[in-house]
Amino acid sequence: MKSKKIISIVSPCYNEEENILECYQRVKDVFDNLLEEYDYEHIFSDNNSEDGTLSVLKNIAKKDRKVKIIVNSRNFGVLPSTFNAILRTSGDGIIPMLSADLQDPPEIIPDFVRKWEEGYEVVSGSRKNREEGFIKRSLRIIYYRIVNKISDFNIPNDVGEYQLIDRVVVNALKQFEDYNPYIRGMISNCGFKSTIVKYKHAARKKGKSKFNFYVNYDFAMNGLISFSRVPLRIAFMLGILISFLSLLYAIYLSIDIILYGGLVDPGIASILIGQFIFFGIILIFLGIIGEYISAIHTQVRKKPLVIEREIINF
Repeated sequence: MKSKKIISIVSPCYNEEENILECYQRVKDVFDNLLEEYDYEHIFSDNNSEDGTLSVLKNIAKKDRKVKIIVNSRNFGVLPSTFNAILRTSGDGIIPMLSADLQDPPEIIPDFVRKWEEGYEVVSGSRKNREEGFIKRSLRIIYYRIVNKISDFNIPNDVGEYQLIDRVVVNALKQFEDYNPYIRGMISNCGFKSTIVKYKHAARKKGKSKFNFYVNYDFAMNGLISFSRVPLRIAFMLGILISFLSLLYAIYLSIDIILYGGLVDPGIASILIGQFIFFGIILIFLGIIGEYISAIHTQVRKKPLVIEREIINF
């Protein structure tokens, strides 16, 4: 008898007590009713939740051996926690991230699997629309397109970590030694045969989002600098341009003084405005360089991706 293919689903979680049971049940229903010919494992990576998340997970895992739990010793961040769980998967196909808040619907998984069986090694979920405010949605759209434009390879627009990847892709990801992983970029960087499945990204129904301004900023900067040198080169080219324009202006002032005795009004206001502009540009450039230095600092120290306190059902 031919053994069933296994699909691994990774769900990172932190203080998701209200959503865990529904997340588990909806995934189970998908495989019980729509994907009966497949086996699965559902790995929850808990970032040291402070509510009853872990208790709910352990109660589920006692009854269902398909549910596996990784308990981190502290909150290491969603992407390191998720990437660590991806490396622990055993499936033939892997869902790198199904968020426990259920904004990405599990019911799309059969569509992923069908495309995977057609021979695609990466089936990316593209959020065709989002149930969120206009400004936030617009900023995301702009950001995704900027990242795609400046990257050294194609990162599909509006695609997150909710996708299905083949085991060969996971084996390729194991070769990355990245201690601040930008998972969607790493998957795209592998370069396997890929396709897109579009779906609706739902609004969070229960609990509070953990993605505050700082977390979103960290995600954004990680995406911008992980696979591109363009920000550094833009800073360099702008520095050359500003230096050239400053030289031209200095020559103009010198000629004006020699020929006309200095008719240009050396107003203090214009000097201050110019200084503020240049100082602002310098600070932006230093910030960009600082982000790259910070990434290098994290990488060379080779700290653990996460530290696991407990694993269950592995």
